[in-house]
Amino acid sequence: MLSPSLLSHPPCTTTPTTNLAFHAQQTTHTHPSISSSTPQNPNSFFSFSKLSNFPSLLSAKTRTKRSLICKPISAKYIREDYLVKKVSAEEVQELVKGERKVPIVLDFYATWCGPCILMAQELEMLAVEYESNVLILKIDTDDEYEFARDMQVRGLPTVYFISPNPTKDAIRTEGLIPIQMMRDIIDNEM
Repeated sequence: MLSPSLLSHPPCTTTPTTNLAFHAQQTTHTHPSISSSTPQNPNSFFSFSKLSNFPSLLSAKTRTKRSLICKPISAKYIREDYLVKKVSAEEVQELVKGERKVPIVLDFYATWCGPCILMAQELEMLAVEYESNVLILKIDTDDEYEFARDMQVRGLPTVYFISPNPTKDAIRTEGLIPIQMMRDIIDNEM
């Protein structure tokens, strides 16, 4: 029986279809090269009598079939209904050059990047929290390679915080950063 916490856990996990503990108690295996006439020294570091009580990890009898308990994750992480929108390099350049009253948070990501997926979740929470007070955008570095190179993106995720005040420099962070640090930058530095 699966526990309720396992069923509610979002990532895909596998569950064995046989009970290993029960199977291990019913069968005992010894390695073929170890005979029963091997002297058993209780002070020996390698006591083979203790090992014979456990099934061999390579034994066919202890292998279990595993089945998925959830649907595999699709490779597309940016959907149309997300608050953080994926944009092109041209759209970003128009937004930065144009007049605006809100800061821009620009996230450079890749779909194959694990920390980028975690950062996307944090940015979605920020988008809900700040609503129309901050414009949060994403750029896929695989699609916009030249623009990412021009913006000196060398590690992922890279986030630029661009103030609406043209006299202020943009703030650049690289790597996964805590959501509180992003809040502090938006509230205090923009």
